[in-house]
Amino acid sequence: MALQKRPALNCARTVFVLLFICAGAVFSQEPTKPGAPDAVPQSSAPAAPRSQSPPVAPANEPPIRVTTGVVHLVVTVVDKHHHLVTDLNRDDFKILENGVPQDIRFFGRETDLPLRIAVLLDTSNSIRPRLGFEKEAAVNFLNDVIRRAKDMAFLMTFDNEPDVIQDYTDQLYLLTAAIQDQRAGGGTALNDAIYMAAQKLEKAPLMHGQASDLRRVIVVISDGDDDLSDHAFSDAIEEAIRSEAVIYTISTNNDWVSIDNPDKPNKYNMDPGDKVLKDLAEQTGGRAFFPYSTDDLAESFTNIGTELRSQYFIAYSPTNPPVSGEYRKIEVRTNQKGLIVRARRGYYAASPAGNTSGN
Repeated sequence: MALQKRPALNCARTVFVLLFICAGAVFSQEPTKPGAPDAVPQSSAPAAPRSQSPPVAPANEPPIRVTTGVVHLVVTVVDKHHHLVTDLNRDDFKILENGVPQDIRFFGRETDLPLRIAVLLDTSNSIRPRLGFEKEAAVNFLNDVIRRAKDMAFLMTFDNEPDVIQDYTDQLYLLTAAIQDQRAGGGTALNDAIYMAAQKLEKAPLMHGQASDLRRVIVVISDGDDDLSDHAFSDAIEEAIRSEAVIYTISTNNDWVSIDNPDKPNKYNMDPGDKVLKDLAEQTGGRAFFPYSTDDLAESFTNIGTELRSQYFIAYSPTNPPVSGEYRKIEVRTNQKGLIVRARRGYYAASPAGNTSGN
């Protein structure tokens, strides 16, 4: 009986071997997983050629990410009455770098990039009389501007030296408590504070799922005086430009005089501190405010918040790539008469391993 069963057993073994060989042939024809060393055979079809002209971001969508070698700008446009102008198009702008016209690669309105805001509060003796309503206005500003899970801010005070009182957070109650807890006293180290804030903004953290493109903003509440800084004013400006931070300044000086209408005083004298605050703003594309009353101070903060949501995003690739460390002057113009354009006035080229413009 055993001898009669052997042929059937041999036949079964033969079928099993044939099935094993066929299965191996099928597995050997599966495509290699992406990323494996032999993922793309030489006979594969060539990839589709890349577009030579990146598309323009639609006006009603947030700006798209820029790439290495692209300088990007946040631009504010106002009319002669300082009203924001938000309906311009790509063709309304002209960019000059070192006097040479540049081709705009990306354009968008009402930039919606995540904000990273440094609030620099002067707590020196010179601003003691105004510290109370400055704190209140700063709290209201952050409550109006910060969006949970998207924007972040930190609070830095400066008197004898700058000090980060509250690190990056989107929790408004933490920022509010830190601001309200401040007291005035000591000298003023304004340049050091701006330098330190710009460095901190340059390494601003990202929230989960966010791309690397951020809006960096420094809000300075001060009289503009400096008597203790280790860094020069030029150092502070240079570091702010490198970090691509836009500086908004709010003066605590109250050197005013009433002309004709006592309810609408005019600032009759720009003292050295006022000129410092004005220069900080203009060099980086921001704006300097000189409030007279508590209401004016609150309005200044409101105007900053409104402006941050009413700007243009413009990006270009330099026609002549700059040398690492070189400073390039930027001029943004519009062909619409009677309008004022604000944008940073230049940038420093990054090292070869970095980005031409930073973030």
